[in-house]
Amino acid sequence: MALFQYKAYELYEWLTDKKDMIVVDVRNNTEFEKFRVEGPYPFTLLNIPYFEFMEFEKESMAKIPPNSRIRIVCAKEASAKYVAEIIHNNGFDDVGYLRGGINTWGNLLVPKLVTASGDYQLYQFIRPGKASCSYGLIAGDEIMLFDPSRNVDFYLGFAREKKVRIIKTFETHLQADYIAGSRMISEHTGAEFLANDKDFAGARITYTKLENNRTYGFTADGPQVQALFTPGHTPGSTTCLIDDRYLITGDTVFITSIGRPDLGGKAEEWATLLFNTMNTIKKMDRKLIVLPGHFMDWEEADSSLMFQCTLGEALDRNRSIYEIDTVEGFIEFIKDNMRPQPEEYKKIRLINANLEQVDEEEQNTLDIGKNECAATAYARMRAA
Repeated sequence: MALFQYKAYELYEWLTDKKDMIVVDVRNNTEFEKFRVEGPYPFTLLNIPYFEFMEFEKESMAKIPPNSRIRIVCAKEASAKYVAEIIHNNGFDDVGYLRGGINTWGNLLVPKLVTASGDYQLYQFIRPGKASCSYGLIAGDEIMLFDPSRNVDFYLGFAREKKVRIIKTFETHLQADYIAGSRMISEHTGAEFLANDKDFAGARITYTKLENNRTYGFTADGPQVQALFTPGHTPGSTTCLIDDRYLITGDTVFITSIGRPDLGGKAEEWATLLFNTMNTIKKMDRKLIVLPGHFMDWEEADSSLMFQCTLGEALDRNRSIYEIDTVEGFIEFIKDNMRPQPEEYKKIRLINANLEQVDEEEQNTLDIGKNECAATAYARMRAA
C-alpha cells in the first residue's frame, strides 16, 4: 500500500468510528502540549518529534507498535510526509499524513442537524480543535449564522450545498479566543452583521445594533430569533432564542460551568453583571434547549456527538455555581477560579473589532488551541 494524504474530516470520522489506528504527532513537545488532536473516544496518540526520526531513527521506530495503522500529524505537512516515508520504509503499509498540517484540524467544522422542525432546520457546526460551536438556521432559501469561525469557505460551501443565501450573521459577543468570521462573511455575501453595541461600539465594522428582546426574522416564513441581553462574560453578551425553543447562549451558559467574566480585565464589575444574568436565566423555562458556544470536554456530548442539553440540566449540572446567593460570594468564586488568560486573547479581540489586521499565517498561530472561556475550578486546575 502506498503512502497517502488524508484530510482533517477523515481523521475526525476515523476517531468517531473508533478505527484501530495510531496517531503520531511529530511536532516538538512544546507545540504538542499546547494543542493536540482530541476525539470523543480514547485512541493512541504518540508525540515523537520529527527531528528524533532524523537523528535516532531506530529508537523512534521502536516506540511504534508493529503492524499498526499510522496517521501522522505535523505543523504544516512537510515533516509529516518526511516521517511517513521513514515509517513506510520500515515495513509499515498503512501510513497516511495530514494534508495541510495541524491547522486544518484546528479549523475543521463538522455539521450536525439539531432539528428539522416544520419550516426550518437548525445546525450545530462543531469545531473539534477549538472545542467550540457555531450555528446555522435555515428557512426557505435563506440561512442565518451565529458565531461563525474564520473558516469562511466552509460556511459559503455549506450555503451552496443547501441552496440558500446567507442573510444575517450574529455575534453573541466580541470573541477573545478565536478569530470570528461574521465580518468576513458579511463582506463576501452582503449579509447583515448583527452585534451588541456594548461590545462593538468602538469596532471598525458596519453592523446592525441588536436591541434587547427584539425579534429578527427571515424574508418570508420562518422562526423568529429573539435577542436577549445576558451581560457578564462581556458587557455585550447576547443569547439568541430561536422559536421559543432553542437558546444559542454564546459564552454565557455552558453545559459545564459558565463563561468567565474576567477576560476584559474587569473581573468584579463583569462578575456583578454575570451574577444578575444568572438570576435571570434561573427564571427561564427549564425545558429550553441550550446550544453553547463552547464545550469543556467530549464527555458533554450526547449520543449523537452533539452539544446540547435542557436549561434545567445545565442548571442542575452547575448547581454549585447557580446556587451562590450573593454577589459577594460570586465574586469570590470568580477570584478563586481566575487564571491568566492566554496572551493572544487581547490581540484577537482587536482583530475581531477590525482594529488590527494580521496576515494568514499569524491568524493561524493566534487561532490555534482550545478555548479558555469557562469559569470553573476544573479549568483552573487544568491550566495549572
